[in-house]
Amino acid sequence: MPFRLNPCAKLAGAALTLSLSVAAHAAGDPAQGEKKFYTCYGCHGVANYKNAYPDYSVPKLRHQNGAYLIAALQEYRDGTRPHATMHAQAASLSDQDIEDIAAYLQGTEAVKPGAAAAANAPKQVAACIACHGENGLGVEAPLVPKPPVLAGQHVDYLEQALTAYRNGRRKNVVMDGMAQLLTSDEDIKIAAAYFAEHPSPLATASTDSK
Repeated sequence: MPFRLNPCAKLAGAALTLSLSVAAHAAGDPAQGEKKFYTCYGCHGVANYKNAYPDYSVPKLRHQNGAYLIAALQEYRDGTRPHATMHAQAASLSDQDIEDIAAYLQGTEAVKPGAAAAANAPKQVAACIACHGENGLGVEAPLVPKPPVLAGQHVDYLEQALTAYRNGRRKNVVMDGMAQLLTSDEDIKIAAAYFAEHPSPLATASTDSK
C-alpha cells in the first residue's frame, strides 16, 4: 500500500493546533475523579464489556494518557466524537470534572515510551509510529495533547476507532488524514492487531485497579 504523505510535516501543524486547546497532562484531582467516575464503572469497570450496535469491546482506560482522556471527553461532550451514551455521560461534565476523571484514570505517572518493537512493523503502521511509537506507548517528542496508548488495547475497539476516523464519523485534526492511509478493511485489521498485541500498562478501570 503506498504512503505518499509525509506524516511528520502533517503532524507538526496538527499538533500545534491541538496544543491551543488542551493541556499536556491531566491537571485534575485524582481523588475527586474517582468519585466522579462512579457512573462509568458500569461499562468501563467490567472486563471485556461490549458496546452494542456496533458490537465491540469498550476501551481499557486505566493508565491511559490523561491529556488524551481530556480531549476525548471534550469531544464526546461537544458531539465531535459521536456516541449517544458517551455524549449523555459527558454532557453534564464541567472542564474540572473532566480533568479530575482523567487524572484519576491516568494515575500518578504518565506512561513513558518504551523500547522499539522487536519485530519489524508492518507498512500499515508506518505513519502511526510517528506519534504512537513502534510499540504503541508513544514517542519522546512533546506532542500536545499526548496521543493515546495503543499497546494492549482491545483489538476490536482499535478497529472500530480507525474505521470511524477513516469514514469521517469520528473527527480529529491528526487522525482524519492518518486514517485515510489505511485504504482497506484489511489494512485496519493489520494495524489494530499490531498495536493490540504489544505489552501494555492499560487495564480495565475497575474499582480495585490502581
